[in-house]
Amino acid sequence: MKKFLLAAALVGLGSAPTLAADLAARPYTKAPALAAVYDWTGFYIGVNAGVGLGRDRFQHDWLGVGSVNSFYASPQGGFGGGQVGYNWQTGSVFGPIVFGVEADIQAADLGDNRTTFGEGGVLRNYSQKLDWFGTARGRVGIANGPVLSYVTAGFAYANVKTNATASFGGLTNTFSNERTAGGWVVGSGVEAGLGGNWTGKIEYLYLNLGNRSDLATLGATTPIQTELRENIFRVGLNYRINGRPYAPVAAANWAGFYLGGNFGSGTGRDRSTLSIPAVPIATSFNLAPDGINGGVQAGYNWQAANWVFGLEADIQGSTQQDNKTCILGCTPGLTVAYDATLPWFGTVRGRLGYTVGSTLFYATGGLAYGSVKTKINTTSFVGPVTQSFEHTKTGWTAGAGIETPFTLLGLLGPNWTTKTEYLYVDLGSTSDSFILGAVPTTSTRSVTEHIFRTGINYHFNSPVVAKY
Repeated sequence: MKKFLLAAALVGLGSAPTLAADLAARPYTKAPALAAVYDWTGFYIGVNAGVGLGRDRFQHDWLGVGSVNSFYASPQGGFGGGQVGYNWQTGSVFGPIVFGVEADIQAADLGDNRTTFGEGGVLRNYSQKLDWFGTARGRVGIANGPVLSYVTAGFAYANVKTNATASFGGLTNTFSNERTAGGWVVGSGVEAGLGGNWTGKIEYLYLNLGNRSDLATLGATTPIQTELRENIFRVGLNYRINGRPYAPVAAANWAGFYLGGNFGSGTGRDRSTLSIPAVPIATSFNLAPDGINGGVQAGYNWQAANWVFGLEADIQGSTQQDNKTCILGCTPGLTVAYDATLPWFGTVRGRLGYTVGSTLFYATGGLAYGSVKTKINTTSFVGPVTQSFEHTKTGWTAGAGIETPFTLLGLLGPNWTTKTEYLYVDLGSTSDSFILGAVPTTSTRSVTEHIFRTGINYHFNSPVVAKY
């Protein structure tokens, strides 16, 4: 199961007791009963939009001689669609629990056609595209008044187009396949009341659409083996049909310093090239490191009525790695195999948010920095050689999130909050030169990452409760 669900577990645990319990204990707050009677039960309908990133591994021995290329197609792009669902809310020792079912469908433009190999005068290209997808899922979460932290799982389906060509001189051989692929989906998210019957959510889904082997004649008639794995990051807006209207309490107080930790996962789409001018071989492909991230953050907020302005800095270690990409064949012979990692990274960002009751919805952006490490293992007539390159890079980041009170089954006080956020990180490009056999060779890597994580914060100033 994908690592992102571990982050969802942290969010869920932190949301157990009702927000009303914190508010009722403080005589200077008012109208806490609205949070206490918030009920998620009922039908809802809504819309969603976001970005998707595939990590779809291809394996292909195009000549049928035992020289298998292994690489990732990374279809990326935007999507939008709608969802409908039903929730049931009931009590438990952990607080209100919400069970639900949801179905959604989206039009999408997730594509990747940049994987190209030039070998011995033959130009090969591989591409993949998803133009729509959908899911039918169950949801279970813990409600903290108008805030629901949940995990979700179920059935996924998508329309997948796979193409490959090989061109030599004026001749071109083509392989094309279009199919509706089915599989499973898991994910997590946070949904919060906006006022009235409206709610907003941020959500991550991991789609596993299975594996496939197709025969293609691009040189010899050989299998193209593909694995379909999609990462979906989205926001949504729901309307609760016949739900009890939510009237937010006064804006919470977010002003002051805070300190916390975060945990989540990341997936890269590092557009890369391998250039051997003397052969010539010109190759374009994706490195796709993924793994777990974890670290700490510190920040300061200023507040004017419901608007919150802030600065935040964070740093984390990362296990993100791609050690499956092999160019020019992964068996003995002329081989270039990659081990691409992102050992650590961090950000310094501004935040702009709007608080609805005790829930802060925010956008964020700023500076990103990190270590980019590329190990290249080559095999040629001189034998196996390993060469390593490491760069500290800077770039930019942008994202969005939701931050809410965090009580951890009633063990923590009102100074604690939890947040769930998405970040897109661009660390720019690296260029590394090495010798393949006796031939000068250059490899480039443009580093972009999609990060989904949850965190907890301790606020040193006034508790995050209604502000008057």
